Amino acid sequence: MILHKLIKILYSLLLPIFVVAQSPQKDLSTLSYDQLHDLYFDNAGNPKKQILYTKAYMTKAIRENIDIRKAKANHQIALFYYQSDKNKAIQYLDSVIKYSEGSNDKFFPAAAYCEKADFLKAQFKFKEAMINYNKAEKVALRTNLDYYYVVREYIGIIKSENLEEYEGALKIYKECFNYYRTKDFRTGKCADDFQSVIFGIADCFKSLHNTDSTSFYNKLGYKESSITKNELFKYLFVLNEGTNQILKKNYNAALDSINKSLPKMIAYKNTGNELAAYYYLGKAYDGLGKKEKAIENFIKVDSIYKATKEINKEFVEGYPYLINYYKNLGEKEEQLKYITSYMAIDSILQKNYRELNKLVYKEYDTPRLISEKENLINSLNSDKIKNRWGLGFLFLLTLSVGGFAFYQYSTKKQYRLRFEELIRETNTADSKKLINKNENKIDHNKLEVIGISEEVVNQILKKLNQFEKQKGYLTSNVTIQTLSNAFETNSKYVSKIVNIYKEKTFTQYLNDLRIDYAVQKLKTDGKLRKYTIQALALEFGFNNSESFSSAFYKKTGLKPTYFIREVDLEK
Repeated sequence: MILHKLIKILYSLLLPIFVVAQSPQKDLSTLSYDQLHDLYFDNAGNPKKQILYTKAYMTKAIRENIDIRKAKANHQIALFYYQSDKNKAIQYLDSVIKYSEGSNDKFFPAAAYCEKADFLKAQFKFKEAMINYNKAEKVALRTNLDYYYVVREYIGIIKSENLEEYEGALKIYKECFNYYRTKDFRTGKCADDFQSVIFGIADCFKSLHNTDSTSFYNKLGYKESSITKNELFKYLFVLNEGTNQILKKNYNAALDSINKSLPKMIAYKNTGNELAAYYYLGKAYDGLGKKEKAIENFIKVDSIYKATKEINKEFVEGYPYLINYYKNLGEKEEQLKYITSYMAIDSILQKNYRELNKLVYKEYDTPRLISEKENLINSLNSDKIKNRWGLGFLFLLTLSVGGFAFYQYSTKKQYRLRFEELIRETNTADSKKLINKNENKIDHNKLEVIGISEEVVNQILKKLNQFEKQKGYLTSNVTIQTLSNAFETNSKYVSKIVNIYKEKTFTQYLNDLRIDYAVQKLKTDGKLRKYTIQALALEFGFNNSESFSSAFYKKTGLKPTYFIREVDLEK
């Protein structure tokens, strides 16, 4: 969404197109930069000619040694790779940034940072994307205040649509809203930006389940888009209000709004919102108890996913619905088909977000999906050959299913016992802290083994105790060397003392402190439990979600996602 909007901005403001009748055979060296630029865009769809004009533009820029012109030539080259090779496009955008850095150009390098951020976001590299958006923000604040608020909106979009930081996004959208209110917000591009920000505000309120505020801003957006005759935005607000009515359980009103907006989403080829419309039609029909109509629309969501291979985390909830529906009907092939699709989406989400989708845990955990898929395959195969194998095969199948069910039951029971034990341990955390204080006293038997003077050992143990009290272990880049430097002592001394007195390696000591703290915080802080695993990893001092999950499992015998889910169920 951001990339398409950004290209539109660049075309309309940075690079306006005028019709210039030129022949590619003419000596291009005599043409101005503006003429070469215009010829480039006049020949959209004719890459051979566009390459010719870009090459001439670049040659002229190099010959005259004008950095900002080199930047704009590299930007034209980057445009070639927007659809075909995103990594190549990023390389040329880096060149745009290199040549335009420090200039007072209104759009570069800010626009290049934004485009690069959008590509990184599409690759699920949200941290790197935010770094580039922030760089664009700093540059635009100095060179182009209007574009600064465009960048601010992009940051709001990534926070709301990808990072689920709705409160933070809402604050940014309102900041942009107040700025556009000081402008001519019903004319030209400013009208589009203003309405886009209103939509962002409404969507954030919807995600926060503040339905009254959502309706207020949907009505405001509908009014503004009607005045400016922006049909797409007008029906986006209609669609958004329809989804909001589902939260209010006004299912008939929801159907009316969504059915009005859906043909417009199709006409404008707005695939993302077409998918949203079908998904929420399914939710509305389900609310009315019309399962067949709900199924019909969830199937359309699946069809769009299969055609585009793109789906938002918000819209996968229809798959458990499809699976259960066909399971109850005994239609094994349909059930198997949607289990397979659901597992494929789950695999993508694991790869891209480095965590299992919460909806999978809410409706189906992964072992259960695998089990049902295998059972269905076995069952379908047995249907084909049951006359040959008869009761013997059914007996073996029953035995295997029973064994697997027992295994699942035992595994879940074991996980539950671990969870309950962990909760009991955290309930006695205060008394454990008192015990831990005594652990830092000098043990003369250990002192003989360690071979370090009592005074040095005592000093380091006191500093370790202070390190634990001040939660220094939550710093992500702490190492034994940095800690030793802070203690003004030898790293070998710290290592030995941790090994002997803490009875673990320094890494184990650090990770155990972090996980103990994480367990306590996740148990008591409901807001924290809504974070992604990646965000939790950073919160608790780890560099990535894999190291956090591994350390959590090693210390507790549970995955953090399981622990969070069980805590939520007990609240």
